[in-house]
Amino acid sequence: MREGGPGRRAGGNTGTAPWADLTTVQHLTDYEGQGERRPFTREELQKFFDYCDDRVDAAVRSRRKGALAAYRDATLFKVLYGWGLRRNEGCKLDLVDFHRNAAAPELGRYGMLQVRWGKATKGSPPRRRNVASVMPWVVEAVEDYVVNIRPRFGVQDHPALWLTERGGRLQPREVNDRFTAYRDAIGLPPELTPHSLRHSHVTHQIEDGVDPKFVQDQVGHRYASTTAIYTAVSGDFMNTMMRKALDRAFERDADMGDTG
Repeated sequence: MREGGPGRRAGGNTGTAPWADLTTVQHLTDYEGQGERRPFTREELQKFFDYCDDRVDAAVRSRRKGALAAYRDATLFKVLYGWGLRRNEGCKLDLVDFHRNAAAPELGRYGMLQVRWGKATKGSPPRRRNVASVMPWVVEAVEDYVVNIRPRFGVQDHPALWLTERGGRLQPREVNDRFTAYRDAIGLPPELTPHSLRHSHVTHQIEDGVDPKFVQDQVGHRYASTTAIYTAVSGDFMNTMMRKALDRAFERDADMGDTG
């Protein structure tokens, strides 16, 4: 990840216990935090993205078939992380899903991403959401792909953002295959999946101090408790927050002692 280039209680103001909504069908449908899944550490994520870029460089240097696909997949993985997308959401993106954001004119047409195929609850259509672009370095990566790489697939009239060398839309199975090959090649643990990129987006945004409600809306969680369970912040971050909480508590105790 190149530089430049979390809260509210789950029960809200209803007076219910923080875990109360965990028993609802809707919440169980919304929850995605299967036990085997976890986010990347920042070091693992850097290693993974570096390897993606290395595969592109190697393919270009050798002038072998597959360079376009390697570039596409490297960019796709960065987009899944950069906008906190599910794998299927990413695969179904079209070129027209990127929009300008008046609050971020410097990002051009990539300031906002409309996700039209969000995860649906049973009996309901896919849930749409708009996701603000918050990582300029990923914006640069996708813009470069759109301008310089995608046209080389030779199917300009296709709406899909991610194209195959046969001129179709990239499918989730193909994303899984490439991710697994890269993960295993650099010795990352098997519990990391493409969905771990979405986990990592949530975790790293919370660690960096982004408002949890904003993160919740960005990734399309109905419940704050989903985002809280879904998030796994690093030990360093937890220790820092614990230290700050303890320092505040000791300061309050000292102030109360002074007024006694």
